[in-house]
Amino acid sequence: MSDSNNKDDTMRQILPFEPSTLETIDYSIYNWLTKELDLSCTTNKGFKKVPIVWVAGERANQIKNNKDLRDSEGALIFPIITLQRNGFTKDLTDKGYFYGNVDPVGDKKGGSVTIAREIKQDKTANFLNADSARRFGVNGVVQPTGGQINFPNKKKDKKIVYETITVPMPVYVSVDYTISIRTEYQQQINELIQPFVVNAGGINYRVLLSHQGHRYESFMQSDFSSNNNITELTEETRVYETTVNMKVLGYLIGADSNQKQPFVVRRENAVAVRTPREHVIFGDIPDWKGGKYND
Repeated sequence: MSDSNNKDDTMRQILPFEPSTLETIDYSIYNWLTKELDLSCTTNKGFKKVPIVWVAGERANQIKNNKDLRDSEGALIFPIITLQRNGFTKDLTDKGYFYGNVDPVGDKKGGSVTIAREIKQDKTANFLNADSARRFGVNGVVQPTGGQINFPNKKKDKKIVYETITVPMPVYVSVDYTISIRTEYQQQINELIQPFVVNAGGINYRVLLSHQGHRYESFMQSDFSSNNNITELTEETRVYETTVNMKVLGYLIGADSNQKQPFVVRRENAVAVRTPREHVIFGDIPDWKGGKYND
């Protein structure tokens, strides 16, 4: 396995999630509907699971992967649940954990928030071995009788190399979603609405969403509005429709595919500053035989 793959595996252990984007938030509420609620209702073919459709999906994808949603004439088959994102706001009064603004580091890499810090064992050991060689060795090389490399030192080591990992600052947004439940019968709409009401319990309709290691808070609005046509004496199909509005408090990290700087930035601290003398810089040869200016 190559070194790059090893670095990726190490990064996966430190960062077990992908950058948070708008699509990540969309997936979190879609997963909540399909996996956690997993709604079913009574139909003429038994107790069946109700399909959930993202209404913003491409029409070609809907025709290819959702062939069972429409009949031979192209009309939707009920019951069905649709999910739509209405919009989002970047509210300056609702910034989540990072209430203040954290400016990125002023270099090409960027990065604002430090999420991990660890000791670089190999580079720290190199400095300790070099100090041991200078103290106990001959010409910078430890001799068998003159000392031991990696020998424990009682003095506090000041040359410790740390690797710091930073990511862009999270930007918090409030995303509004509309969940529409459409059925042909009153019994079906009753069976599908009740799980929404009781799922969050009695605490302000708070629901936790998650996707790819990210977690978001969502709040179900208290109004379950209906848009039925059962009172109209027409030849149209009777439709029971109930709308559920949800507000998700999410966050965005980075600019997604347009991110010019790396999403994860690795930096190492400086532990020693060396200033070579002028003769050493220019490689001058001393006047005496066998000597060097850097001795």
